[in-house]
Amino acid sequence: DPVYARKLGVKVEDLLISQPDTGEQALEITETLVRSGAVSVVVVDSVAALTPKSELEGDMGDAQVGAQARLMSQAMRKLTSAISRSQCMVIFINQIRMKIGVMFGSPETTSGGNALKFYASVRLDIRRIGAIKDRDEVVGNTTRVKVVKNKVAPPFKQVEFDIMYGEGISKRGELIDLGVKAGIVEKSGAWFSFADQRIGQGRENAKNFLKDNPDIAFQIEDKIRAAHGLDFAMSGEETAEILDD
Repeated sequence: DPVYARKLGVKVEDLLISQPDTGEQALEITETLVRSGAVSVVVVDSVAALTPKSELEGDMGDAQVGAQARLMSQAMRKLTSAISRSQCMVIFINQIRMKIGVMFGSPETTSGGNALKFYASVRLDIRRIGAIKDRDEVVGNTTRVKVVKNKVAPPFKQVEFDIMYGEGISKRGELIDLGVKAGIVEKSGAWFSFADQRIGQGRENAKNFLKDNPDIAFQIEDKIRAAHGLDFAMSGEETAEILDD
């Protein structure tokens, strides 16, 4: 959906999409793109759907023990050296599976073997933890992201945010949460206030208020950036984008 992609910040005119038939093709395309230096980000969606050629050519029900794990292990060895010499980031999306017969510890695992876990610089555990409702209609999800592995910064940090249907990550929800945390937005019971002005009873009403009053949202963002010591002087184009949101 190009319209939704643009709302999420994707530059559709720069986006390349490939739908290979086999897992080997997908990983060869990934390696070629990384080595070319022509792209900045490659997303593989998903590891669980990377079907080895031997599995596609075999009969339904044939045992293919470890075929996907062997494929990923070989791909990681080839990709690692190529990625280290390029300025390209490769993102692998995966799915959770359940181990059978686990008595102690978490039964959850990811498909494709252990190679990807070992080679990855950063691993993020992304989960839907609740629904956001407008009366009886579900309009979004509350999502939690936890850093389960990080080679470049301290791991195990986590964050929660809203993903609204048709909109993506809710910036206004972040402004409310970060504003309360920084003491910029006051929360008294169910009411939220900013600069002695009540902006809504309940979090969703406060988000709607910021949607209708982008100038106040802009002021809150400025104060949040200043509180965290960030450079909050934005260009006119960025300011117009926030006001348009």
